[in-house]
Amino acid sequence: MIESWRWFGPADPIPLSDIRQAGATGIVTALHEIPNGTVWSREAIAERQAMVRAAGLDWLVVESVPVHEDIKTGAPGWERHAEVWAETLRNLAACGIRTVCYNFMPVLDWTRTDLGHRLPDGARCLRFDAVDAAVFDIHILGRPGAEADHRPDIAAAAQERASTQSDADRQRLIDTILAGLPGSEESYSLDSFRARLASYDGIGPEDLRGRLFAFLDRVLPVAQEVGVDLAIHPDDPPFPLFGLPRIVSTAADLAAIFAHDPRPANGLTFCAGSLGVRADNDLAAILAAHGERVYFLHLRSTEREGDGISFHEAPHLAGDAGIVRLVARALQIEAGTGREIPFRPDHGHQIGHDLRVAGRAGYPYIGRLRGLAEIRGVAAGLALAAETA
Repeated sequence: MIESWRWFGPADPIPLSDIRQAGATGIVTALHEIPNGTVWSREAIAERQAMVRAAGLDWLVVESVPVHEDIKTGAPGWERHAEVWAETLRNLAACGIRTVCYNFMPVLDWTRTDLGHRLPDGARCLRFDAVDAAVFDIHILGRPGAEADHRPDIAAAAQERASTQSDADRQRLIDTILAGLPGSEESYSLDSFRARLASYDGIGPEDLRGRLFAFLDRVLPVAQEVGVDLAIHPDDPPFPLFGLPRIVSTAADLAAIFAHDPRPANGLTFCAGSLGVRADNDLAAILAAHGERVYFLHLRSTEREGDGISFHEAPHLAGDAGIVRLVARALQIEAGTGREIPFRPDHGHQIGHDLRVAGRAGYPYIGRLRGLAEIRGVAAGLALAAETA
């Protein structure tokens, strides 16, 4: 497996020199400054690539090329946005960048309700709290019919929490959900979020799936032609949110995507943390089933909480994901396919010095360094065990 690291470009507080010292060789990044729906020029790609190479690293994976909301809603003219997306693929291929992670989550990218949940050991992590999500949906956003989309016990708890919530807590929750987390495509105000939700009125899971397939019908031939592997990222969290459908959440969802177009360029970013939020996802089985088209690995773990919906980011080798088993499976896939898979230690706890400096939520240096070191050790141990068996 190729040790990689997500870097958010020149504005990232963690410089490339620190990433190299962590031992990673691959960089996962994107041209985040380019507006959604705009072609990434070869010149801009080459400039960022030269910056990465000057640090002794290699830009291996793009995460992400955003998919325009008009494509997801099927708005008039969506085809033009797909053509722009495909042109970016051509330009990336011309620069030798061959793996593109993308997602098809409507409106919001990954979503949490707390960016600094305190753990018993004093570390902080990301958390999704089902009650806070219901408070936002029912009592702050005021979405029509929202209460029916939450379990009765969750809705009742949300009613009680909302009645005692301070203005500061209310604003913190709004900012956490709507301001845009690292790597997110958009940020919203309450009014603009309501307007965007309205554009999905009448769009259910099958409608959204049909739009994903229509998008793939346009861009996969280009990807196949220029030698770029597309790697769709699972929904995060992997269930409907604020009335929006999700279609990349389960083993059945993934099987449908790959059955629609089985050409090799139609691939997967296997995110253990996202898929692992659902107890009905057998992560090892999913990885084994789609191993030949897994082009990128996000290795992180989440821990499901008592209500079956809430979760928080666990230490990489703890929680519900079973990272050791997944690394073993990934090494088997590599042996069978003859190719190395880039992985990155996704997210990480704020620990030690990370707690005392400003950084990007979910992307601390020491927390990810710990995860990378742990996964590196697991992979080395498994490889040695295989050699000596």
